[in-house]
Amino acid sequence: MNDNKKISQKLWAQNKYLVLSKSQKIYKDIRELLKKEDIAPDEVQLLIDQAIKLEENPKEVINSLQHIWGYFKNCAEKNAKENFLNMIELYKYGKINKKEILIYLLTLLKKYPNKYLEDSNIFKEEEN
Repeated sequence: MNDNKKISQKLWAQNKYLVLSKSQKIYKDIRELLKKEDIAPDEVQLLIDQAIKLEENPKEVINSLQHIWGYFKNCAEKNAKENFLNMIELYKYGKINKKEILIYLLTLLKKYPNKYLEDSNIFKEEEN
């Protein structure tokens, strides 16, 4: 595997859930792009930037958050799942925002560390 492909894959790993929270279409486009051997990191970054500029779409956000929850479903207590599902319902009806759910998932991430998720940019703005 060449260096550009490695860089592209690392860039994707860091931004995967952020992109998914904005656009499942762009998420799939990047996955297809990464199947090529001669990929340039700039191509991946361009699509990531396009996704980031999109307006928040609750359906896309919920899909992304559910993917993240998948990392905790086998280790978190039952009440953590209930809390998460309740927060998703509240978000769906505009009672809370995405940031509140990400902060909750960050607390789970501190309790159940996962390097892959820790490196995800979807959490970066919530840590401050």
